Amino acid sequence: MSQPVFVGIDLGASRTKAAVLNEKKILIGRSVRPSGTDYVKTANACLGDALKMAQATKEEIVATVATGYGRKTVGFADDNKTEIACHAKGCFHFFPQAISIIDIGGQDNKIIKLGDTGLRTDFKMNRKCAAGTGAFLEEMSLRLGIPLEEMNDQAARSTDMVKLGSYCTVFSGTEVLENIRNGKKVTDIVKGLFFSVIKRVLEMDALTENVVMTGGVVAHNPYLVSMAEKIIEKEIWIPPDPQLSGAIGAALLAMNHQHA
Repeated sequence: MSQPVFVGIDLGASRTKAAVLNEKKILIGRSVRPSGTDYVKTANACLGDALKMAQATKEEIVATVATGYGRKTVGFADDNKTEIACHAKGCFHFFPQAISIIDIGGQDNKIIKLGDTGLRTDFKMNRKCAAGTGAFLEEMSLRLGIPLEEMNDQAARSTDMVKLGSYCTVFSGTEVLENIRNGKKVTDIVKGLFFSVIKRVLEMDALTENVVMTGGVVAHNPYLVSMAEKIIEKEIWIPPDPQLSGAIGAALLAMNHQHA
């Protein structure tokens, strides 16, 4: 039996995400893959994965919207929208009120502010430096010889955080090596790295009362969220599948495109 579906593709510099929603705005298919160098191939592969999970076919797609760094390379998309618009739409879907969205991506950070109707009131984006992003943590995991997926547990086991003075990825790497040479525990260094990521993001802009965090870094590092909550002294909301917020937002916008 045919089922109409709506697709969002978030083609980021680091990871590509696909989301398939049904008419009830329920996520029924998803996929995440490294973006690699062939964006067209990756986008098609993610679409195939997500459709298979949704038990849907390409013929059942009503509309597709692409977003992210490589959004204009997604040839099968009916339209493309900015990351700001898609993350805003995806987060407001789960938290329909005035919110500040912190998105920590592979190559950039964003703070998006929405009013109580979901309209954007302000946003800030940092693309000038990798510090405070997923790429920063990936680079530091290589310096420390720790798999990226183990960083969260390492930070959580820390008993005496090492404060790092530099925000620059290059200088932080040197500082990390110096701390290792001086006998500092790896767990304490990793917690210091997490702290520097959060501080870097929070310095971008002031936050409103309700704060939401999204992105792959958030999805895989819940301890980083706990650290952020302590710094801002309030609970932070996390949407389901935080790594897919942009793709879900794109799929929701695809529903609007259907009626355009």
